[in-house]
Amino acid sequence: MQRPLGAQISHLLKTRGVSHIFGIPGVHNQEMYRGIEEAGLTHILARHEQGAGFMADGYARATGRPGVAYVITGPGLCNIMTPMGQAYSDSVPMLVISSCLDETAAKQGQLHQMRDQEAAAATVCDWSHTAHTAEAAYQLIDRALVEFETTRKRPKHIQVPIAALEGDAVAPTSKQAAATKVTTTPPDAEIDALLAKAKRAIIVFGGGASHAASHAHEFAARLGAGVFLTYAGRGIVPMSYTANFGATLARADTAQTFAAADLVIAIGTELSECDIWRDHLGHDCPVIRVDIDPVPLRDAQDNTRAVLMDAEIFLQTYMPPATDTPNSKWNAPDVTAARTRWRAQTDAERPGIVPLCDALREATPEDTMFYSDMTQFAYVAKEVVPMSRPGHWHHPYGFGTLGYALPAAIGGAVARKGKPTIAIAGDYGFQYTLQELATAVELNLPLPIILWDNGKLGEIEDSMIRAQIAPNAVIQQNPDFCKLAEAYGANATAPRSIKAFKQAITEALRADRPTLIHITPETNS
Repeated sequence: MQRPLGAQISHLLKTRGVSHIFGIPGVHNQEMYRGIEEAGLTHILARHEQGAGFMADGYARATGRPGVAYVITGPGLCNIMTPMGQAYSDSVPMLVISSCLDETAAKQGQLHQMRDQEAAAATVCDWSHTAHTAEAAYQLIDRALVEFETTRKRPKHIQVPIAALEGDAVAPTSKQAAATKVTTTPPDAEIDALLAKAKRAIIVFGGGASHAASHAHEFAARLGAGVFLTYAGRGIVPMSYTANFGATLARADTAQTFAAADLVIAIGTELSECDIWRDHLGHDCPVIRVDIDPVPLRDAQDNTRAVLMDAEIFLQTYMPPATDTPNSKWNAPDVTAARTRWRAQTDAERPGIVPLCDALREATPEDTMFYSDMTQFAYVAKEVVPMSRPGHWHHPYGFGTLGYALPAAIGGAVARKGKPTIAIAGDYGFQYTLQELATAVELNLPLPIILWDNGKLGEIEDSMIRAQIAPNAVIQQNPDFCKLAEAYGANATAPRSIKAFKQAITEALRADRPTLIHITPETNS
């Protein structure tokens, strides 16, 4: 059946398992909207392409399936490039499909014209290509979807010239081939020997091991290993495991703990600056690095064995034998004492937030999914809020953009209809994307939006003071956030005690629309 290519793209995505599109229509991409309803796709209308990109990101993190966004030529693509950069940093499967001009070299002064749109997008994603024909568009879409299943998940960009979108095209003639990963590999005798010899092993689980949580706890327990979790890896091993040091890698004196290890195993983590905030873990022992991306297998951590393998396959292949007496020298009271000390350090650095974080965890169901922004509240929560399952706290870890939480939480709430989802933002970052409140209201999402308002860029002020710089440009004039939320049609409340804060969260999760929960440093008094 022939249809305009813009419509065929929507139909192809539907046959490939895509159910939602996030975006904004414009004159340059309107042909992509011709087939959305006929194909049976649900479109979520953002108020800004940055919001659409973060919604697609939040949807992808909640489901593990690609988040798909439609945007226009030029400014539409530029606006979504920040979410694309964030998705690249955090290994999120996002597919951005944009229109582009038919000719840019010989013709100047066109609406939305960029010098090199394809190259611009390529700086923030895995790859960016132009599909000049229907067949090229179909092949690129299928390539992206296969790579999402078989390699490190990172955003892709496909652009299609406007004339091609408008032109008639036949439907794809072939089905997508099933994508599978290698599930077995010959055991490595050196790895077996390192595991058998270890008595004070430490395992660092990163976000790339989240899908392997069912094996991670057993592997650590059989090995008798101490466990550290990156922020993205929280929940992979439960905090009930007596040798779990938690998401505390950024604490400087964790280097002393690593110095006492006789083996370090890093699984599904880059051990990046945003994970450890130092160049070296602090160990002086063999290191086994496990990742599906070869790049982290060669870094500053003096890796002994670099294993290019999926985390789950590694844990299954090298699972230590069951024994009643693991060869572990990690003392549970010492681990607890270390976590207590690091929690106190966190509380001292940003006073007053830890009690609010404790209240947040007490007030939320176990399956709550959190989306946080770059804010001091989140920096504390990432260390002290225990997670009972992986992949349920999402944050703009590497790229570190402001404005992430609200639109990403909308995407997560769309994906998890009927399940609890919470956004956490600071007073400054919230204003980057607050217009997406309108989308949350339109969708009747019972979304609590916790807004930490200290009336300034608190983290930047603290950094300037530490650097002996007189704090400058860190105080801003804030609106009445509650009235602003109500103007959008959302609920709003301003609890001023821990008890009222917990009650506000409970009520917001039961509401028929989003609720802004405005808290300040005085809320815990």
